[in-house]
Amino acid sequence: MSTIFKKIIDGEIPCYKVAEDENFLAFLDVNPNAKGHTLCIPKKEVDKFFDIEDDLYLGLMAFSKKVAIALEKTVPCLRVGVAVIGLEVPHAHVHLIPLNEMGEMTFRHKVSLTKEEFEALAKSIQANL
Repeated sequence: MSTIFKKIIDGEIPCYKVAEDENFLAFLDVNPNAKGHTLCIPKKEVDKFFDIEDDLYLGLMAFSKKVAIALEKTVPCLRVGVAVIGLEVPHAHVHLIPLNEMGEMTFRHKVSLTKEEFEALAKSIQANL
């Protein structure tokens, strides 16, 4: 199952990388609900979130927590929301969304950023890891 996320992991498609280790990758969502909307994914291809083996699942949650803490230090917000939906891409992933209001979790309202804004934001989050 080669998905867009697999192509990002393999470097075939560029991304605004926030964090990476041997098992996980975090990058900015290019169609964000809010500035800083970040996706955390396992590098291992698993379609459904709850099909992830326990060790990898716990590792993804710990990795996501680390990214969320850096995100909250970078983007002014009341908190960082977490969503697992899994219908958009058949590769398990966690959405981290800086929130100032509930509407930012609906996936109906999107924000636009320039390439330069995405690049600067990714670097700022990296600096807070």
